[in-house]
Amino acid sequence: MRKKEILWLYVFLFAALADISMIINSETSYRYFTKPLIMIALLMYFLQSTRLIKDSLLRTAVSAALFCSFLGDVLLLNNNLFLFGLGAFFMTHVGYIIAFKLTQNHSFNLLEVNFIKMFIYNLPLYIVAALIYFLIHSQLNELKIPVIIYIMAIVMMVTMARERYGRTNKTSFWQLFIGAILFFTSDSLLALDRFFYPIVDGDLLIMATYILGQLLIVMGIRSHLLQVKSSQ
Repeated sequence: MRKKEILWLYVFLFAALADISMIINSETSYRYFTKPLIMIALLMYFLQSTRLIKDSLLRTAVSAALFCSFLGDVLLLNNNLFLFGLGAFFMTHVGYIIAFKLTQNHSFNLLEVNFIKMFIYNLPLYIVAALIYFLIHSQLNELKIPVIIYIMAIVMMVTMARERYGRTNKTSFWQLFIGAILFFTSDSLLALDRFFYPIVDGDLLIMATYILGQLLIVMGIRSHLLQVKSSQ
């Protein structure tokens, strides 16, 4: 790992710990500095570690996802901009869906897809997503349609992560899949905390799962690229 890559990982770690510290100490104003830096550092790490695939669709998709995450983080610092933050994170999931599809070692054939088997595998995720919507829907008001669209996007993101099983190396699969689950968990906690019932230490749990989830997704993609590089 090059020095610049390591440097940006250290910046990411510093920003993450600093932001969590601000949450613990209820220093909300300082989070306008710490929170945006987290995704900026992770994006810079990704760009530094993927220079060999410059101008590729995969690099563009992941970079766009991380940049939209940065925008979403900034927007969600203001409660009045929640809908715009939701839109930014929707684009994050679109970018990740594309990236997850590109990091599979197989060609896609719609005729070979077993939709019944796929539905059964994904059923636990569908049930959890439906339960969360059931709990929060009465408080959504004009946000109902945007939230439904967003839930569909994040469920598809996690589904794409699961479908990589057996289509990439085990390290890449588990890093990315666990990361996607943590991202989903973070968003679920955010939704419940905001629209259902305040969660004890909710902000801390939301950010902790979000930060670790994003890091694992990027590391999972990197692990896939390392395998491809070593096989060439």
